[in-house]
Amino acid sequence: MLGRRGSGISLLPLLMVNFIGTLGFSIVLPFLVFLVDRFGGNSIIYGIIGATYPVFQLVGAPVLGRWSDIYGRKKILFLSQLGTLLSWFIFLIALLIPITTLRDIDNNILGSFTLTVPLLILFVARALDGITGGNVSVANAYLADITSEEDRSKNYGWMSVTTNLGLIVGPALASILSAISYQYLSPVVAAIIISFTGTLVILFIVPESRKCIYQFEDKTNLKDVFGYEQRECGGYSSGGEKVEKIGFKRILKINHIPYVLLLYFFIFLGFNIFYTAFPLHALNLLEWQVSDMGLYFTVLSSMMMFVEGPVLSKAAKVYSDSFLVVIGSFVLGINFLLLVTGSEILTYIAAIFFAVGNGLMWPSVLSILSKFAGPKYQGAVQGFAGSFMSLASIAGLIFGGFLYGYLSTGTFFISAVIIYSVFVLSFRLLGFKKS
Repeated sequence: MLGRRGSGISLLPLLMVNFIGTLGFSIVLPFLVFLVDRFGGNSIIYGIIGATYPVFQLVGAPVLGRWSDIYGRKKILFLSQLGTLLSWFIFLIALLIPITTLRDIDNNILGSFTLTVPLLILFVARALDGITGGNVSVANAYLADITSEEDRSKNYGWMSVTTNLGLIVGPALASILSAISYQYLSPVVAAIIISFTGTLVILFIVPESRKCIYQFEDKTNLKDVFGYEQRECGGYSSGGEKVEKIGFKRILKINHIPYVLLLYFFIFLGFNIFYTAFPLHALNLLEWQVSDMGLYFTVLSSMMMFVEGPVLSKAAKVYSDSFLVVIGSFVLGINFLLLVTGSEILTYIAAIFFAVGNGLMWPSVLSILSKFAGPKYQGAVQGFAGSFMSLASIAGLIFGGFLYGYLSTGTFFISAVIIYSVFVLSFRLLGFKKS
């Protein structure tokens, strides 16, 4: 039978890949809105370009997740990183070609903007990155392969630490490069170099997490000894079971998975409404400059790194994942309620509650999801979780700005209601037992 080898795989290469991926993504965030404006777009077009990635990820993530179950995590991680690298080359083309006008558009819904060739190329670049953007879900499945259940919450915390580190370094690096020379061109070239580095790391440093060993019960069967493993090994899970190409209906039949996916959706919906509304809030009501915004998110990400690293490592030894989700979601909701006031002082205090709540809750949700998925369906479940994330991101990105236009700081109350719904629903997790 096919058995599972003790992983003995270091987490460091995966953390390195995660950091590089986040760094490459975040390095363009500070100036993307200015680039869209330069190419003829408006704020609505900027929001649509932001939603392009999750729209296409909605299609690509489940497929890549299932492929990672069948063909191995490393191959699909490499494919995803290659897609990101190619998308940055296309992005670079948009900067180098002349701004050629195709059509001036004045629409009641989309507003007034100019459709240009570089603007279309930006759409293509974001779409390609999205369709191959299963790296998060595959990385989560990879971590589940190489980590014991008791350590998963802690290790997912370290994954979040590298994500936040990338979100700190990326915008800072973009600001420095833009100030030195070539404004927009330098950060994009840096993103290409970073993505290429990530591709090399996956190719030469990251090992396959799901190596299977053919264990011979009948050693006299020469057909099994010679060649059989070579042809068939890739179609087995790390638990030694034959991997099937499964669909969404099969995923929904796995115990507790639909419930956790529902929580997954609500969490990302609340987050994306916040991430769309907060910059508008900071600029319009708090009258912050770009430097103020950068400082706020740098401090926020730094605090989350601390919570998701040493704090969560100690908390996970004492409390269950489910308990940490309950406590974390309650604390996170306080952050949004404080933002409703519009006070600048309370905005900074809210960052503490955001860091503590999200730092305890999110890695614990990932740990729970991976435990219920099991080794056989790990990649498929993580892929469909990526689709739920994409759906929530699309809805949050589109409606976050729309809601803020009507409700102002009341938009954060909507996020608070969503997160407190997660708080109430998460009590049921306390009674779940892994099948």
